[in-house]
Amino acid sequence: MSPSPKPLVFIISAPSGSGKSTLTNELLKLVTNLDFSISYTTRAPRGSEQNGKQYYFVPREQFDRMVRAGEFLEHAKVHGNFYGTARQFLRDAGRSGHDLLLDIDVQGAAQIKSSLTDAVSIFVLPPDRKTLEWRLRNRSEDSEDVIQRRLLTASREIEEYDKYDYVLINDKLEESCEKLRAIVLSERLRRLERPLSESERNIVAVADSCRLANVRERVQPILLSFSAPARP
Repeated sequence: MSPSPKPLVFIISAPSGSGKSTLTNELLKLVTNLDFSISYTTRAPRGSEQNGKQYYFVPREQFDRMVRAGEFLEHAKVHGNFYGTARQFLRDAGRSGHDLLLDIDVQGAAQIKSSLTDAVSIFVLPPDRKTLEWRLRNRSEDSEDVIQRRLLTASREIEEYDKYDYVLINDKLEESCEKLRAIVLSERLRRLERPLSESERNIVAVADSCRLANVRERVQPILLSFSAPARP
C-alpha cells in the first residue's frame, strides 16, 4: 500500500473586513477532504465566538509554553494579541490524507512559506478602500478608533500581495467562492499524472486567472485607493 501524498497546505490572508472568513467557510462546504486549522490566540472571544470553533482562546502563559515547546508552525503578535498555528493540524491532515487550510495574517504567512516552501498562498483583496471601510462599519463590532487602526493596517498589508501565489479580489461573493474553489482543485489536479479532462482544464483556467502575474494590473487601482487621502 503506497503512502498517502503529502498534504497540500493552503494559506489564505486578507485585511480585516475583506470577507476572508465568509470565503473560507464557503470553501469548506464546497471542497471535500480539506481540513481547517483553528488558530490559537490570547485575545478574548468577541460576540458569539466559541472556544474551539473560531479560535482556541488560551491564556498568555499557555501560549508561551506552546511557543517554547515548538508546538507552532508560526506565531505572531497582531493588534496587541498573540496568534499561532499548531503543528498538530498538519500532522492530523497527513494521517487522514486531507489537505490543510490556514487562515493567517501576512506575518504568519511569511513564516509558513519559509518552512513549507511548497505551501500555496492566496491573498484576498477588497475591491477598494471605500468598500473595506463600509464592511468594517457594517459589522458594528468595532469602535471608531479600532476601525481606523484596521484601515491603517490594511493599507500596509495589501502592499504584501505580491508575495502570494494567487490574488483574489473579493467583489462578488459567489464569483469569489468559485475562484477560491478552483484554486484548491487546480492545485490538486496538478498532482495527477494523467491528461486533464475539458472540465478539469476549465477549473485550472479559472485558477490561473487569479495567479499573481495575471492580476497585477487589476490590483493597481486598489492600491491607489488606499494610498489616496481618505475623504472626510
